[in-house]
Amino acid sequence: MGLFTSTPLPEPVGDSAPPVDEHPSRIATVLNHLRRSADARITHPRRFRIQQLRALEKMLEEHLDDFLQALNEDLGKSPTEAKFAEVDVVRAEIDFALRHLAEWMDSTGVKVPLALQPAMAKIEPRPLGVVLIIGAWNYPLQLVLAPLVAAIAAGNAAVIKPSELAPATSGALAKFLPLYLDERVFAVIEGGVDTATELLVARWDHIFYTGGERVAKIVAMAAAKHLTPTTLELGGKSPAVVDNHSPATAKRLAYAKFMNAGQTCVAPDYILCIGDATPLINRLGQAITSFYGKEPITHPDFGRIASSQHFERLLAMLEQGEVVFGGEYDEETLRIAPTIMRNVDLDGTLMSEEIFGPILPVIEVKTFEEALEFIARRPSPLAAYLMSESPRLQSIFSDRVRAGAIVHNAPLAQMVIPTLPFGGVGASGMGSYHGKHGFDRLSQMRSELNKTTVVDTLSAIYPPYSWAKRKIIDRLL
Repeated sequence: MGLFTSTPLPEPVGDSAPPVDEHPSRIATVLNHLRRSADARITHPRRFRIQQLRALEKMLEEHLDDFLQALNEDLGKSPTEAKFAEVDVVRAEIDFALRHLAEWMDSTGVKVPLALQPAMAKIEPRPLGVVLIIGAWNYPLQLVLAPLVAAIAAGNAAVIKPSELAPATSGALAKFLPLYLDERVFAVIEGGVDTATELLVARWDHIFYTGGERVAKIVAMAAAKHLTPTTLELGGKSPAVVDNHSPATAKRLAYAKFMNAGQTCVAPDYILCIGDATPLINRLGQAITSFYGKEPITHPDFGRIASSQHFERLLAMLEQGEVVFGGEYDEETLRIAPTIMRNVDLDGTLMSEEIFGPILPVIEVKTFEEALEFIARRPSPLAAYLMSESPRLQSIFSDRVRAGAIVHNAPLAQMVIPTLPFGGVGASGMGSYHGKHGFDRLSQMRSELNKTTVVDTLSAIYPPYSWAKRKIIDRLL
């Protein structure tokens, strides 16, 4: 039995067949090849890193239509949404890294205590070695290539393992990436559970995983056998507390929730509405109609659910409360209309599991304090949103809520700011990336000290320890 088989994974949809699992011998061969190249320091020079980043950007430019088609085939994403939410996000990461790589790679001088002077000390970013990147199916391009940008910038060799649940995108990456990136140090390995299991048996210098908590625990256990550091980008039930019921609030919440058919790890998972929720629900319905028309499940800008298993899981959640807007679905196309629910079962899967679909529960609370207590009783989410113009409430929310990110009035916007770290806390993840944060995460911040022997100032602390030396040591240290 493989490491990943404790719970069956959903099957892919679309015309593409799932990738065939790689033979263990090929995985070992690829890893050994990359390890030798990393040991030869091929990836270390700044020029090489810049060349590879530009080559990755060129791949996205020259095969844009191929990737957009693959994303449509896997998830029903419209070309516009696929471009800005997947391709453009990666290109922004590349451009930001190219602009700042020189300063990121520079060593940083630090002060040396008087006792050790004269001496020089610095912190120098060094490549880790060979990194494994395991992607997710909901953003199957962005969630492997954005970490790859960080790996390239930090001077690492890397293997990317795209999600087999997005087979068209996985196939496109396997086809095109080797044509642009240096095959001595970068590789794509496709496959399902058996491939992932075999990859985790190997020793890596860092494992970067995006996905769910259950598999993250498996990844962490496998990494622990080799003391391999990990970055775990997970999810959780990201709350949105609403104190401002304006039309803009409703539009921003609806947009953030229903993009990619709700299959976004930082989408608002549920709303805690202070006071009567009826006006907010009405405005949410109006916003949904303005985005996707009166029949969203046929609208070209609204995507589909990734698999029939996930689809059935979401349909079961529709039974756990009152549907007040939407609720339509099409089993043949795996589409569920944007749906708003109220009077929900707080103990059911709707409120105990991450929804990861186009269903938005709205829960009424009497006070802001009650909303904070509701959030505090649950695991720390990847993001927490407050829709309020009150500086006082914003300050309290930032101080009291534990989450990977705190965002006021602009859900999802934190994703596209490369100077902000993206990552969770507790059950929502470990480590962060984007911009320099990704570079730092996939680098060793190595300490370096240089002290001359021409003048041996350390003689003042050598044994034997006389009364005079003890006095000197006390003053120096």
